[in-house]
Amino acid sequence: MIEVDKLLKGDRRSLAKAITLIESTKPTDQDEAQKLLEKILPHAGKSFRLGITGVPGVGKSTFIENFGQYLIDKGHKVAVLAIDPSSPVSGGSILGDKTRMEQLSHNEKAFIRPSPSAGFLGGVAQKTRESVLLCEAAGYDFVLIETVGVGQSEFEVADMVDFFLVLMLPNAGDELQGIKKGILELADAVLINKADGDSLNQAMKTHAQYSSAMELLRHKPHWKAQVLKCSALEKTNIDAIYDMLEEYKKETQASGHFVENRLNQNQKWFSKLIDELFNSLITGNNALMKKKDTYILSIKEQKILPMTAAKNFLQDILKSLGGK
Repeated sequence: MIEVDKLLKGDRRSLAKAITLIESTKPTDQDEAQKLLEKILPHAGKSFRLGITGVPGVGKSTFIENFGQYLIDKGHKVAVLAIDPSSPVSGGSILGDKTRMEQLSHNEKAFIRPSPSAGFLGGVAQKTRESVLLCEAAGYDFVLIETVGVGQSEFEVADMVDFFLVLMLPNAGDELQGIKKGILELADAVLINKADGDSLNQAMKTHAQYSSAMELLRHKPHWKAQVLKCSALEKTNIDAIYDMLEEYKKETQASGHFVENRLNQNQKWFSKLIDELFNSLITGNNALMKKKDTYILSIKEQKILPMTAAKNFLQDILKSLGGK
């Protein structure tokens, strides 16, 4: 049983137990988790949500460690949530990240939590959203959501944060380092990390390249994406990143976009939840799954058109629901 009072007072153990509860797939735990979320909802929503992504080896862990410390020094409480597309059995990189963020993980004003997906991103994205609410209720006013690698997870995270930051390496070319154009279009800022030592000149060239690239991409009407350089290792330009986020927050709150963006994200979340619950309803019904397999076989044998099969299957679902 989660002690809500302790959670609201910022007890990290209670917060960890609460996130474990919402990540559980047991029906009884899911019911309890929803009741818990309803209780803490009035206390949530007061953080700045920052999404962070980048290719492997770009230095996300070092950046989060030192930027998190900077935020704490500024008086913030920092929560780090990470979507890990790897197996929770083998560990994956973010589970290792927690040990690499040793200083931050031992700070009482910080909370670090991995969310291994076991290959199912959608469910983790849902749990991450709920984890954000729990962290906010526990008093964390800066929530960092990290993704490992570059893929579908970036699009999921962009739909749950206030600001999306893409970290890049200081080596120009490489077809923009494999970053998809769509992901750069999601970026509110591109950060060239490891701009230090022998890599400094290369970082300046990369900075110029990405500045030009971002000019060619579609811009968001409320904010012009910025390109910055930093060295997370040497802690240079960390203050400039913080100032940029503060400027963004000030501008979007004044224009009303900040609130509007979150409302739009909630609407998208609602639609995704309907799809997920609908799919769960079907996959949990053996009779419906057998009928679905029959339709698939008939389509393969060209005995029925896909649209006709889909309409018939929908009628089967509706009949199944009416029978309950």
